[in-house]
Amino acid sequence: MTGIDQKTDKPARRKASKEVRRGQLIEATITSIAARGFAATTMADVADGAGLSRGIVNFHFESKEKLLAETLRFMSAAYEANWREALRTAAPGPAQKLWALVKSDFDRSVCNQRTIAAWFALRVEAQSRPTYRRISRRPDDAFLGAIVDLCRDLIADGGYDADAGKLAAGLDAMLEGMWLSILMDPDRMSRRRGLASVSQYLTCVFPRHFSNEGPLDTN
Repeated sequence: MTGIDQKTDKPARRKASKEVRRGQLIEATITSIAARGFAATTMADVADGAGLSRGIVNFHFESKEKLLAETLRFMSAAYEANWREALRTAAPGPAQKLWALVKSDFDRSVCNQRTIAAWFALRVEAQSRPTYRRISRRPDDAFLGAIVDLCRDLIADGGYDADAGKLAAGLDAMLEGMWLSILMDPDRMSRRRGLASVSQYLTCVFPRHFSNEGPLDTN
């Protein structure tokens, strides 16, 4: 019985080890891009940062291009998982859900200097790399779609004379702009200040649902 358990457990251990190694390499890639930039990051930098051999990097990703594409895919998935979990656990009501989504954008797990630096470096490359655009497109559309749906619900509930798509596009652009400000001028812009600024925007466009402190209790 013991022998069977050990034998059947080996593939699981190998799979876990492979996933761990890939995770280490992706995390090291994020760190390297944040510190050195996209172009200056090399496979050797990633291997050294992960504390692994350079052959391991080649074994798992074959090329720098594949490594960077997987890093973007990993970051996009982590970002999406963060805001979807925030929506799932939010209090009922469109204002509460929109506020939870907005707050998730300033969560330290995704909104920090290292992650933002790597995020923008990879996103800029999407302009000339179709693979990066394909990786980013679906998560981008999903995030914007969630904002549009919540804005539409708020407009209907509050009787606002507004266009959900335009309000959602403005909010989406504002959130991305806050990230850029946090990256470029951290002494002036912080997560707390960014959230407060977005709160004022929501108060202006949805005054029957938001105050500067967050969503109002409309029950």
